[in-house]
Amino acid sequence: MVMVSQGRLRAAFARRLSEMYGQEVPAYRTLVEVCRKVNDGVLRRAGAGAERLGSIERVTAERHGAIRVGTPAELRQVARIFGALGMRPVGFYDLREAAASAVPVVSTAFRPVAADELAGDPFRVFTSMLTPADPRFFDPDLRERLDRFLAVRRLFPPELLELADRAGRQRELPREQAERFTHLAVQAFALGREPIDQAWYDTLERVSAVAADIGGVTSTHINHLTPRVLDIDELYARMTERGITMIDQIQGPPRWSGPDVLLRQTSFRALAEPRALRRPDGGLTTGSLRVRFGEVEARGIALTRAGRERYDDLQARADANLADRSADRSAARLAGGVDGRARAARALWEREFPATERDLAVERLAYFTYRPVPDRPRDGRRPGTGLADLIDHGWVRAEPIVYEDFLPRSAAGIFQSNLTGQGVRDDSRAAADYDSDWLAGAIGAEVLDPFTLYESQQRRSLEDAAHALGLPEIS
Repeated sequence: MVMVSQGRLRAAFARRLSEMYGQEVPAYRTLVEVCRKVNDGVLRRAGAGAERLGSIERVTAERHGAIRVGTPAELRQVARIFGALGMRPVGFYDLREAAASAVPVVSTAFRPVAADELAGDPFRVFTSMLTPADPRFFDPDLRERLDRFLAVRRLFPPELLELADRAGRQRELPREQAERFTHLAVQAFALGREPIDQAWYDTLERVSAVAADIGGVTSTHINHLTPRVLDIDELYARMTERGITMIDQIQGPPRWSGPDVLLRQTSFRALAEPRALRRPDGGLTTGSLRVRFGEVEARGIALTRAGRERYDDLQARADANLADRSADRSAARLAGGVDGRARAARALWEREFPATERDLAVERLAYFTYRPVPDRPRDGRRPGTGLADLIDHGWVRAEPIVYEDFLPRSAAGIFQSNLTGQGVRDDSRAAADYDSDWLAGAIGAEVLDPFTLYESQQRRSLEDAAHALGLPEIS
């Protein structure tokens, strides 16, 4: 009997999902094509340096998806499906607080966590859950109606969940069952064709377009599928040249002369897609909804907690600087809007963020895998125990660890840029409490801390390097 491992199952699911999404959203195929051309160009120009943050095979195959669900029960079912693919919940993201407009969701990302699994196929899915208990968005009557609607819908067929549980237990499936699982899983995330209750959808959309997309329909779907590109600024320009409307800016760190860190994202704007709508009188009509868009990302080095604090501080200061410069009309013209913010952020980074991987490593601002250099020339020296000395004198090599996760502000920025309206949020009311522990209870599994994962990978490599060099530790 031919068995299919979780890793192969994950790769097959990601490939089939990409094929399906390309059929539903043709502009996604254009995005993938432009990514491939940009990546080929970077590889020709930079050679091996282009693969500093992952092989070109990994980068070409890499995708992340995004889905939205309405209840803890639905989230647990999603966890079972992605658990079958060797993907675990990592990180807690509260987009309610990261967004300026109404985005009433909390999120996590399901992804592989082992380094070899990430190197092989790092497919991840950013998964958001609606927060009906938050009175800032939903009054008691609307919450009750929403809870009733969500309680009776069924997103996933029992056969899919049974196969998912089997794959989760056995860490593999027989080939025929693997094929069936993949088919059912891909179909579960296809765009629904059942007519939408127009009045109910409109009621939710007045609160939040995201709420309507989750709680106004009887199914779930892929909201976007994101390829990875090596030069996101060039991709943005090329997509614009093709006449595709992009959102106003690239989210995340600015383009600058130093190392790529964390995550930069952008997208083309949500497309108007025809949907069947049921009118209040029971008749059917055809309308259009804007809920799906094409996102693209460029990944950099994972930052430590201290590095992330530095990043957050610089982003906040860039915003404040631009706000100060835009205080009057003439300054606003000089600030240059989105371009002005990018210039201000870049200038700040050039002054205040470490400009080399070596400095990021020795200042403990970013995560690396450290490997002893086996062919270091003999010069009579003995290795010291300090990290800076070991790097500077060629005893160890620092290889950057790729940031595999997300940034709440960037995710909220992408969501906001594709909303049809700002929605409604009553900040005079207290927010409902949702946190990582709550999310873990809802899923029924630990929500892993991304910092802990990166720290463990780096610490193991330092211990291995110290052992190989005959050192008690590396400080």
